[in-house]
Amino acid sequence: MKAVILAAGYGTRFLPATKTVPKELLPLINKPAIAFIVEELAAAGVNEILIVSSRRKRALEDYFDREVELESLFAAEGAAAELKCIEPPAVSMLFTRQREMRGTGHALLHAEPFVRNQPFIVAYPDDLFIGERLPAAELVERWTASGCSVLATVYDPPELSRYGVLKIDPDGEHVRNIVEKPAPGDEPSREASIGRFLYTPEIFDHLRSGWTMHSEKEGAAAAAEYFHTYALQRLMDQSAVVYSRCSAERLDTGSPAGYLQSIIRYAARDPQYRVLLQTELSRL
Repeated sequence: MKAVILAAGYGTRFLPATKTVPKELLPLINKPAIAFIVEELAAAGVNEILIVSSRRKRALEDYFDREVELESLFAAEGAAAELKCIEPPAVSMLFTRQREMRGTGHALLHAEPFVRNQPFIVAYPDDLFIGERLPAAELVERWTASGCSVLATVYDPPELSRYGVLKIDPDGEHVRNIVEKPAPGDEPSREASIGRFLYTPEIFDHLRSGWTMHSEKEGAAAAAEYFHTYALQRLMDQSAVVYSRCSAERLDTGSPAGYLQSIIRYAARDPQYRVLLQTELSRL
């Protein structure tokens, strides 16, 4: 199994920090957000990961490389725990750059030579998960059972109308449509799409045909973003998409408020930090 992490965005909601630091490297305590995703993918059996980044994000490549100076220092000091902490992940990490921000569909087309004719997981870096069973492994299990592309979902999250909400076939399994930000009361189900997907390679045929139509529109190739939703809808029309309800705790780091909440929730799982949180919050 291979995986693709889409990490080319500017991260403007986190300026000025993201002027020089990729949003994906902002930490929860001492672990960068993207490390959670790589660990999740590795645990699901992924052995090759492609990160689609951009010109301003060379630090992502450096993070997953060896740090020879620190290795030498820790080895000389016999600091085994520190050496373990800075080890590169036990998966093959590759990188490609999306030179222009043209949307998720355009970004996924960069991954076709890497994926070739195989199913692959796609992860959005704003969604992190903690728990015993993580969504990447659940996606693989669902694909193994169905042979279809699989969308990860959370059930009935707060403010459901802020999400893309699944319209589900009467068979209870196949996805027919995704309604983006439906009006409260008009949601087609309680299943909200989140930033994990497993796509079969057929999606690339639809991505390419959608890109051709997009580019033929006046000015589209030069300006408008091209999203993957066209290709995904073609798969749904063919009854080739199912969903997998996530059982892990989701941390949404896509906004400063969500990022702060994620740090608090992650820290609260550690008894040492929980005591500190309780002490500090009692002073407010």
